[in-house]
Amino acid sequence: MSNETVTYSLESILKEIKDSIKEVNQKMDTLQKDVNQKMDTLQKDVNQKIDTLQEDVNDLKVGQAKLTEKVEGMDKRLEKVENEQYTLVKAISDLQGFRGLIVPILIGAMSAA
Repeated sequence: MSNETVTYSLESILKEIKDSIKEVNQKMDTLQKDVNQKMDTLQKDVNQKIDTLQEDVNDLKVGQAKLTEKVEGMDKRLEKVENEQYTLVKAISDLQGFRGLIVPILIGAMSAA
């Protein structure tokens, strides 16, 4: 081995350090841009999914309101049918009672004649 001394100028060492710092800064800038782009893409995707979910929730609310309206209409119609059924049952009962009176009257009238 030789005992050679290598000398560098302070200017060349500082230039090399400066170039290294510049290279690291460029890499960090590129990395930051990539991270920002990925975050923007992710945020847009999340926002789109939230918007889609909100639309789905709104559609469900509208559907629920329509179903509620239909059920209420069916309840009213059922109540009307039940009232009509009660009226018909009462009318049939009255007719059966009337028939029970007519038959003996007719038999009595025919026997008297």
